Amino acid sequence: MGSLTSSSWVTSLCGSPICSGQDATSCALKQMFDSSTCTNHLVATGIAALLVLALALQVLVKIPHSRASARQLVTLGSPLHLSAVVFTGCLGLVYLGLGLWMLGSDFSQDASVVHLPHWWLVTSSQGLNLILTSLAFSIRPRFLGAGFVRSWPVLLTVYAAFVCCSSVVVIVAEKMITVKGCLDVLYFPGAVVLLIYGIRHSHDEEGYGESGNGLYKPLNTDTDGEAADSEAHQVTPFATAGFFSEMSFWWLNPLMKKGYENPLEDKDMLLLGATDRAQNQYSMLMEKLNCRKQSPAHATPSFFWTIVSCHKRAVVVSGFFALLKVLTLSTGPVILKAFINVSLGKGTFKYESYALAALLFVCKCCESLSERQWYFRTRRLGLQVRSLLSAAIYKKQQKLSNSAKMKHSSGQIMNYVTVDAYRIGEFPYWFHQTWTTIVQLCIALAILYNAVGAAMISSLVVIILTVLCNAPLARFQHKFQSKLMEAQDVRLKAMSESLVHMKVLKLYAWEGHFKKVIEGLREVEYKWLSAFQLWRAYNSFLFWASPALVSVATFVTCYLLKIPLDASNVFTFVATLRLVQDPVRTIPDVIAVVIQAKVAFTRISKFLDAPELNEQVRKKYYGGIDYPIAMNSCSFSWDENTSKQTLKNINLAVKAGEKVAICGEVGSGKSTLLAAVLGEVPKTEGTV
Repeated sequence: MGSLTSSSWVTSLCGSPICSGQDATSCALKQMFDSSTCTNHLVATGIAALLVLALALQVLVKIPHSRASARQLVTLGSPLHLSAVVFTGCLGLVYLGLGLWMLGSDFSQDASVVHLPHWWLVTSSQGLNLILTSLAFSIRPRFLGAGFVRSWPVLLTVYAAFVCCSSVVVIVAEKMITVKGCLDVLYFPGAVVLLIYGIRHSHDEEGYGESGNGLYKPLNTDTDGEAADSEAHQVTPFATAGFFSEMSFWWLNPLMKKGYENPLEDKDMLLLGATDRAQNQYSMLMEKLNCRKQSPAHATPSFFWTIVSCHKRAVVVSGFFALLKVLTLSTGPVILKAFINVSLGKGTFKYESYALAALLFVCKCCESLSERQWYFRTRRLGLQVRSLLSAAIYKKQQKLSNSAKMKHSSGQIMNYVTVDAYRIGEFPYWFHQTWTTIVQLCIALAILYNAVGAAMISSLVVIILTVLCNAPLARFQHKFQSKLMEAQDVRLKAMSESLVHMKVLKLYAWEGHFKKVIEGLREVEYKWLSAFQLWRAYNSFLFWASPALVSVATFVTCYLLKIPLDASNVFTFVATLRLVQDPVRTIPDVIAVVIQAKVAFTRISKFLDAPELNEQVRKKYYGGIDYPIAMNSCSFSWDENTSKQTLKNINLAVKAGEKVAICGEVGSGKSTLLAAVLGEVPKTEGTV
């Protein structure tokens, strides 16, 4: 009787018995992995029902005990979280809609469309499972529990893999695609995205300040001041942003939202991450520099290659995005030519126009994404390099020897920080332009050859002549830039010394004389600046005129060689001309930036290699505490030259607590003696 009841129940759901005969076990296993069979649908429905039951119990038990408001419960804090919840919810709604449509078609008068109960049952159960999953995972992970957030996506992924594989088997075997089959295939990537979120964010918001009531207070009250500072100045979300947040700039949203609601103040400015701070950048540079000095192959390591080794990963990653941008930009003329061929009836397959439109959309999205990542990462790298160079210059000027101070004045050192370090910081933004320009030109010439054939040679000749004509201009620019920086250093030195000794100038009424001197230095600087800008204007005119020359030369060559011109190759040539124009027009700017960066780095390297004070200039003797300062037969020289001694045979002893006055004429050596006590004057004889 029980067997008869079970058989009738299965028949009412499936329309016929599942398996009959002696080979029922193998038959059931075979049908279990066939998404068109009732056995597969019953297994999928049962698993989905268990998952729905477990999820409902977890939510109903955990949420009431949390006593949290709806605003505290729901969050979509990252693009990965948002994409997982939205994709899962939308897929569940489509599943549920399809199941309801199947159920409604059974009650309709149209006998041609009839679905057995197991079809709409499995579809509706899968849709309900996905909808509840989407709602549950829009809740903060700390309310559901870290273990559940990690384990539930694993179970869902295994179930989705079973559903997806079953549908793929039917699609391949019957060579027919259905709506249900497409949804089953999409089930698996949706579960994978949810699995990634569960793994990465299972510990989200641990240590959250509000633990259900407002009475939470840290036990260690001594750190209240530090906690207040950390709350007032939080670290930027970029420091902890994930891959999707970095790629989509999602981490900027909180700051932009705050700026939209209220004007930003100083307290709203976020702190830099640890890797972007000047102290850490300088420490990393010195560590790399010391490692290279210890290596026998790098007895005198280069500052340039040391900086490159510190940031080689950032350079490679930004270079990848630069290459991706060039490649995706170059697909435009190729897709345009394919579009024209389709419009002329030369398509290769039926839906080629739709495929080309989708391909163009994907390429433009990748181009936009890669371009923004390229610019952002190179700007960030430039700021890091600029900060470490500024820190290195600051540390170096504290240890400069006296002979080095004569060569590098305070005005020059300020110029190193404000001008030279800034130009080197701008160089990473333009660095990838140096080689992407060549790559883009080669790709453009290849597309031109495919469009107009041998006429491309005239375009190549014009581009080569333009580059050759630019070579002497670049040398002149380098010369004038070096002269300009030298003149600027002299002017800044004179201005800084005038400002420091302004009281003396006012006392002796020398303002007019020094004003004329500084104006004369400014005229010299203006002369070199005018020469540099004039040659740069010649360079820019030459490269801005080159695209028009390329077009004229190519079309004239096509006319002379009698190359046929139709809509396909003409429009492709016009579109490709933009690929030629952009790199050619940026060549003058790239050359100018490279020249300025080279001159700036040469000046900073010379400053960083300047001699330093000898830290062992003073020997400490602790024979007694009665004479903390003692000089015995000492001689000192600013030039570190024994033949030109500034002070000779100095003997000085100062007792502890004793007040000593050093008197003498102007220029007699009072300041030099105090500097010698501090170890700032090189000692040639005696002990201190």
